[in-house]
Amino acid sequence: MKNGEGQRKRIESDIEQFYANVKEVEANEKNAEVVELARRYCEDTKYFLKKGDFITAFGCINYAHGLIDALRKAKK
Repeated sequence: MKNGEGQRKRIESDIEQFYANVKEVEANEKNAEVVELARRYCEDTKYFLKKGDFITAFGCINYAHGLIDALRKAKK
């Protein structure tokens, strides 16, 4: 497997994991803006992945995960 192919698969896996994790966070009046921002970062990830910009794609998906993780932890 070439390096670029491995990076792509990793990021695609991170996108799938994001969609699973975001289901655990119910958007409400207090967090709707943050949930939407996380979703936009995930969409940005797909855009940069399509362009082959793996570094920026990886950064975007990490921001998306960070926002959702913070909301999940705050919920507990």
